[in-house]
Amino acid sequence: MADDKVRTDDVEVLLDTIVRLETSDDAYNLLCDLCTVREISEMAQRLQVAKLLDQGVSYVDIQERTGASATTISRVSKCLNYGSGGYNRALEDMDSSGE
Repeated sequence: MADDKVRTDDVEVLLDTIVRLETSDDAYNLLCDLCTVREISEMAQRLQVAKLLDQGVSYVDIQERTGASATTISRVSKCLNYGSGGYNRALEDMDSSGE
């Protein structure tokens, strides 16, 4: 499983650090330091794609709304259906917070 190769001690420190952040500004600042602007935008786009897929929106409509490629939409869909559940958990949290 990919998690076994990726989830190293260093990744655990990163995850623990993210979980302990108190505000969205703190999270944003950390992302800005860790990632490129493009990487942050792509992650945000993927989460939006997941939300739209979860709502039953078609690939064509998702492409038009988000600018995501068919390949990206397909990858997100695969993760929603067969992944580790990260998108699903995030979507649950988004639903419960009204986002």
